[in-house]
Amino acid sequence: MGHPHNLRRLLLTGLFLLASGQPVFGDPIIKKILIGDFNQGSLAGWEQHGFEGRTTYRIEKDGNDTILKASSHHSASALYHPVRIDLTQTPFLHWRWRIQHILPVSNERQKSGDDFPARIYLISSGGVFFWNAKAINYVWSSREPVNASWLNPFTANSMMLSVESGAKHAGQWRSYKRNVRKDFKRLSGKDVTHLEAVAIMTDTDNTKSDARASYGDIYFSAN
Repeated sequence: MGHPHNLRRLLLTGLFLLASGQPVFGDPIIKKILIGDFNQGSLAGWEQHGFEGRTTYRIEKDGNDTILKASSHHSASALYHPVRIDLTQTPFLHWRWRIQHILPVSNERQKSGDDFPARIYLISSGGVFFWNAKAINYVWSSREPVNASWLNPFTANSMMLSVESGAKHAGQWRSYKRNVRKDFKRLSGKDVTHLEAVAIMTDTDNTKSDARASYGDIYFSAN
């Protein structure tokens, strides 16, 4: 399989865009594109890619809801969904998640601390040169304040953005809405108009710790 750090870098730079699967194109009349239909018990379109060990992802009941649960023990693997999203039509990403606890990490800006109880990757196209692919990671940070941003320690093509911080809201569902096109512009200086894939990951391989998270439905909208 190769060194886990190299595999992580390949995901972050968009190599998995070469995976098989039919892209989903947004109908210009339909202003909502559902990516993660977990409440219907579906993982259609999602594939797992491992780096170090294997995070467990499964559909489970949560009260009256059906959600995706992730459990990581010293492991890092991602669920990814090859999908083409036109950010000029549907730039807003909506999702919700819940974590059990934050991680024992001292510096998330270093490779040794690049673990998060919950994160969502958004990957743009790099054309035939996959290493040119730009990515944003929306993360629940254990230490960095909300709205902090930094380069991923494994690749300069991937930007990290903390949308939740610390243990204050651990155990609670938290909902988000982000203008992805504006976030790419602010963080990379480039006008990214299309995405090629979405991925989620709960990982603890660097900190050798444990994490549990829950993910609700994920979708893009026009507003």
